[in-house]
Parts: sequence; structure tokens; C-alpha cells
Amino acid sequence: MTTHRAKWLFLLPGLTVLVAIILFPLLFTIRVSFSGWDVSQPGLDWIGGANYARLWEDLRFWQAMARLALLTLASVTLEFVLGLALALLLWREVRAQRFFRVLFLVPMMTTPVIMSVIWRTFFHESLGPANDLAQLLGFAPQAWLTNGATAIVSIVIVEVWQWTSFMFLLLLAGLLSLPREPFLAAAIDGAGPIRTFLRVTFPMLAPISIGALMIRLIEASKLMETVYAMTSGGPGTATETPSYYIFIRGLREFQIGYAASHSLVYLIIMIVALTLIAKFLARAMLPKDKTA
Repeated sequence: MTTHRAKWLFLLPGLTVLVAIILFPLLFTIRVSFSGWDVSQPGLDWIGGANYARLWEDLRFWQAMARLALLTLASVTLEFVLGLALALLLWREVRAQRFFRVLFLVPMMTTPVIMSVIWRTFFHESLGPANDLAQLLGFAPQAWLTNGATAIVSIVIVEVWQWTSFMFLLLLAGLLSLPREPFLAAAIDGAGPIRTFLRVTFPMLAPISIGALMIRLIEASKLMETVYAMTSGGPGTATETPSYYIFIRGLREFQIGYAASHSLVYLIIMIVALTLIAKFLARAMLPKDKTA
């Protein structure tokens, strides 16, 4: 009994911190979401589910959710493909290997807001080099940040540039940890590079691949800094994400109760969506005996 009590005693500081920084804010947000707290009427006056009924008809929020799904899937898919390609390239012994490993990590170490401001200058229609480069390649100049479609593409480009290095780091670590025996067996059987990759490398790399994809999906679902610094959700609401929309409702319009309801619905949708994606990736990428 003494040992059992001692275990809880040692766990108490960590549990206290967990309750303080996670559980209490969550419970308070739930309470605020059922109130009409705003700039004109501060306080936790109970209004029931009025905020959620209003949210259900808020087309701008649901459009932001659909836009986030597009941005997240496009950017994370490209990051995974490019990160895997770079990891495979530096997996083998190449000249200046250490230099390139450090070089590929530089974007990830850049502060997102500063990086986004630099990219906003890069995509400037008249002063930025993006259109100069496009003309050099034979393409017409684009209104990168003032056209809805190209603004979405610009954000995807920036996200891929910054976070491909994260994928590269995790996937390279996974490749370096793979045992050599399966590759020797594949070489003895006469398997070529493509067959070895499809039958040996990729299946053994599946667990770390799923982990890397899920981490990036979680982070990408909170996309805010890039949108804030590059487009401020514009043109119009063409690049607005749920995080940025909640920021507008809560910290610009001070509709605290309504913003809290957005946050909770957003959290529930993300938990459900990411759980389903994790199960899909496990079934698609892991061997059958590991997914059972």
C-alpha cells in the first residue's frame, strides 16, 4: 500500500500541471461557449446552445474548414513526397552529406512569421522576383496574393518549403535505422532498385512514415501564422482558415462565447478526422498482420 501511495505522490506534480494547462482551460472554454460573452456584454451569462445553433448556419466557418482540408492535404502530401525523395538521396553515401543534411533543415528553423513576411515580398506582383522567375520560364505574371486560387497555391508553396525538412529529418532517421539483412536478401534475389524500394524499403519505413504524416497533419490543421503574415485571410476570405477565423471572432470582434463554440467544434472535427486518417494510413501502409 505504501508503494502504491508513493507512486501517486510522485505523479501528483505532473498531474497538477496537466490539469492546470489542459483540463481547466478546456472546461472553461466549454462553459464560455454556452455564454453570450462579447465586448458589449462581458460575463458568463447562460444562453444555452445559441452559439452552436448560430455556428451551424455560419457558412464562412464551414468554408474555412473545407479550405483547411485542401491546404493540409496538398501541403502534407507534397512534403512527404519531397521529404522521402531527399531522405533517399542522402541515405546513401554522397559527397558533402553532412552539409546537405544541415542545409535542408534551415527552413524548419526559421521563425514562421518572419519567413512568411519574406515570402510575401517574394510573391509581390511588381517588386517580388516570383513573376520575374515565371517570365523567365515562359509563364505569364500572376497576381500571387490578390487572386484567390494563386493565393492558396502561394500558401501551399510556403508550407512545403518550410516543413519538407521536418519530413526529411524523420524519414532519414527511419531509413538509417532499417536493418541491412532484408536489403542483402533482395540483392541476392536479383531485385532492382524500384522493386527493392516497393517491397522492402517502403514497407519497413511505414511506421515512421505514418508517424511523420500524423504529426504534420496535426500541425498543419492549426495553420495560422502563414495566413496571418502573408494574406490576412484574403483576398476577401479566400485563404481564411478556421484558426484565423476564430482569431477574428474572438480577438478582433471580441465575440468570446461565439469564438469558444467555434474552437470546440473545430477540436471535435479535428479529433474525429485525424483518428480516421490514422486508421486509413495504418490499413493502407502497414502489413496486414500489424493492422489486425
